[in-house]
Amino acid sequence: MQLVSTLLPGVLLLEPRVFGDERGFFFESFNQRAFDEVVGDHVDFVQDNHSKSRRGVLRGLHYQLPPKAQGKLVRVVEGEVFDVAVDLRRASATYGHWAGALLSAANKRQMWIPPGFAHGFVTLSETAEFLYKTTDYYAPEHERCIRWNDPALAIDWGYSREPQLSAKDAAAPGFAEAEKAF
Repeated sequence: MQLVSTLLPGVLLLEPRVFGDERGFFFESFNQRAFDEVVGDHVDFVQDNHSKSRRGVLRGLHYQLPPKAQGKLVRVVEGEVFDVAVDLRRASATYGHWAGALLSAANKRQMWIPPGFAHGFVTLSETAEFLYKTTDYYAPEHERCIRWNDPALAIDWGYSREPQLSAKDAAAPGFAEAEKAF
């Protein structure tokens, strides 16, 4: 596994070693020992999620407040998305900054988003299937959202049309108004 740093300390891109030939390919998508070594700590995952979205669907920016904050290890198994993490840690030098990366079935990259970051993605292909492992269970009473297009964040989603949003995401507060406890 190759590690690629992002602009946000702690948010990492992981590129697996892929073995391929005319029959197809094989790669190890997760290895607890290797993952812990790369992130420098032991991380327990407790839930796996799988979503499918059409082109232009934007999900996010989502996070959970402590004590139910979630770290997420995300990847795409069909299609292509632009994936984004936003630093919500008030004491961080990168508070309010974002990092993004193209994740696709073709590049097989994964992004590690530790607790203390909001997360979102926009689907760039006709459809995309998105998998993620979380470090805590979904807790709706702790879930929060930040408006995807807040000018204070100035995220370049790499998507020029108006995205399709859930009602919850469309009603999300801006970064300054969002509840943050990190």
